[in-house]
Amino acid sequence: MGVTTNNAALDQREIRYRRLIDLGIALSAERHHDRLMELILSGAKELTNADGGTLYLYDEANRSLNFAIVLNDTLKIALGGTTGKPITFPPLALYDAEGNPNQKNVSTAAALSGTTVAIEDAYDAENFDFTGTKAFDARTGYRSQSFLTVPLKNHEGDVVGVLQLINARTLDGTVAPFPEETVSLVEALASQAAVALDNQMLLDAQKKLFTSFIEVIANAIDAKSPYTGGHCRRVPALTNMLTRAATQATNGIFADFDLTEDEWYELEVAGGLHDCGKVTTPEYVVDKATKLETIYNRLHEIRTRFEVVKRDAEIAYWKSVSEGGDKGQLAAERDARLKQLDEDYAFVAECNVGGEFMAPERVDRLKKIAETTWLRTLDDTIGLSWEEAQRKPKEKQVLPVLEHLLADKPEHIVPHDKPAMPPDNQWGFKINPPAHKFNLGEVYNLGIGRGTLTAEDRYHINDHIVQTIIMLEALPFPKNLKRVPAWAGGHHEKLDGTGYPKRLFKDDMEIPARAMAIADIFEALTARDRPYKTPKKLSDCIKILSFMKKDQHIDPDLFDLFLTAGVYKEYAEQFLTPEQIDEVDISQYLSK
Repeated sequence: MGVTTNNAALDQREIRYRRLIDLGIALSAERHHDRLMELILSGAKELTNADGGTLYLYDEANRSLNFAIVLNDTLKIALGGTTGKPITFPPLALYDAEGNPNQKNVSTAAALSGTTVAIEDAYDAENFDFTGTKAFDARTGYRSQSFLTVPLKNHEGDVVGVLQLINARTLDGTVAPFPEETVSLVEALASQAAVALDNQMLLDAQKKLFTSFIEVIANAIDAKSPYTGGHCRRVPALTNMLTRAATQATNGIFADFDLTEDEWYELEVAGGLHDCGKVTTPEYVVDKATKLETIYNRLHEIRTRFEVVKRDAEIAYWKSVSEGGDKGQLAAERDARLKQLDEDYAFVAECNVGGEFMAPERVDRLKKIAETTWLRTLDDTIGLSWEEAQRKPKEKQVLPVLEHLLADKPEHIVPHDKPAMPPDNQWGFKINPPAHKFNLGEVYNLGIGRGTLTAEDRYHINDHIVQTIIMLEALPFPKNLKRVPAWAGGHHEKLDGTGYPKRLFKDDMEIPARAMAIADIFEALTARDRPYKTPKKLSDCIKILSFMKKDQHIDPDLFDLFLTAGVYKEYAEQFLTPEQIDEVDISQYLSK
C-alpha cells in the first residue's frame, strides 16, 4: 500500500514538473499581455490545485499593486484580463501617507520584502491584517484559509508584480496549507513569469515609445503646417475604417481578407508615418494659397510697382501741365492711364488667386501687362543673402535701370542644392525631376494653368513621398513591421502604373496600401482646413473619386466597399462640417 502511495506521489510530482516546463515554454511564447497574465495565474492554480488567486501588477508611478486578474472556482469569479469584466477593487498602496511601508497587507509585504509568504490559515495570522478578507468572506459565505503570496521579480531583482493563491486543495477537495514542494514550483513559475511579464512590459513600453514618436512627427508637421498636420491624423483613421470594412466582408473579393493583431499595428504605424517626409517640404509650398506666394505673397511687391507707375503718370501729367500743355487733354490721358493700370492690377490680382482656368488669351494679356516699364534708381544687388546674390547677373549695373512691371528674371531660377535624384536609386523610383529647384518667375507663376502650383512646386509636394520612403527604409524595422515602408509609401501610386514615385500596378500593392491611397485622396478632397480651396460637398468628393475609379487610379473593389459599407458616411460624420454633408446616390457609382 505504501509503495502504491509513493508511486502516486511520484507520478503527481512528475506531472507537475512536466506542467511547469510546458508553462515555461508557453510563457516565453505568449505575446498578448492579458493572455500572458491569465496563463501565469491559471498555471499557478493548476500546479497547486488552488481554489482561487489574484495577480497584481506593480504600478511604479503610484507605488501600488493594481489588480490585474482575479479567479475563484468556488465563487465562479473571473475578472480582468480577457474576460472583459473590470476589477473594481482599489489598488493596494505600498506606502501610507507618511511614506511608511505597508507591512500589514500580505501582498504589499511580499512585494516590499521580495520574499514569499505562506500562511496556513488567514484567521490565525498575527502579523497581517486580514480584515478585508474576513469581510469578503462574510458577504459571500466563502472561507479564505491558506494563502501563498509570491513576488514576481525580473532579471534585475525588481518586483514587477505579486502572485497570490488561496486555498490549496488536496485530491479529495479538502482545503489545506500549501505544501513546501508546490511552494518551490510556484516560485520557479513566478521567476519565469516575471521574466516573461517584464519582457512583455518592455515590448509594450517600446511600442508606446514608438507610438509617441509617431505622434511627435505628426505634431512637428502640424506645427509646421496645421493643414498637413490634420491630414496626418485623418488619413490613418480613414484607412483603418476602410480596411476594417474589408476584414468584415463575408462575401466577394474580400471574404478571405483579414489582418492579425500584429498586422493591425503594422498598419497603424504605416498610417501614422505615411507623410513623415513632409518634414522636409517647405511649408510655403505645402500651403501655397496664391501663385506668387513663397514665404510671403509677392503680389504686395507687384502692387508697389503699380503704385510707382501710377505716381509716374501723375508726375508726367503735372510736368506736362507746367510746360504749357492742354490741361484738359492731359487730365483725360492721365485718367485713362490710371484706369487702365487699376484694371491691369485687378487682373493680375485675380490671376494670382488661381481660381479660374488660365486660357491662352489671359496669359497673353499677362505678357502684355508685363511689357509696362518703371524706373528703378536703387541698387538691387545689396543687402542680399549669399545664396540670392549668387543668382544675380554678374554684370555691373548702371543706374537708373528700366524694369518691367512683371518679369521672369535669371535670379528667379533657384538651382538644386543637391542632386535632384539620389545617386543610388536603390528604391526603384521612376521620377523625372524638373531642371530647377524653384522657378519664381512672376509671369511664369501667374500663368499657371490651374491651381497655384508650378511644375517645380508639384515636384516638391510629390517629393515628400520619396523622402518618406527613404526615411522609412533607413529604419531597422523588426519582422512584424517590415511592410511599413511599402504600405506607407504607396499612397500616391495608381493601379495603372502611372502613379508616384515607383509607378506600381495593382498587383504590386497590398490591400492596406490601396486602402491608404483612397483615404489620402478622399481626405484631401473633403478637407475643410486648406487655405487654397473651399470645402467641397460630400457628393462632389464621391463623384471625383468615381472618375478616378474609372481611370484605374484607385482600386474599384475598395471604392465599391467604401460606398456599400458606409465608410464614407462614418468618416463624414466624424470629420466633415454639417454643411458639407449631403445625400449621395451611391448606386450610380457602383460597378455593374
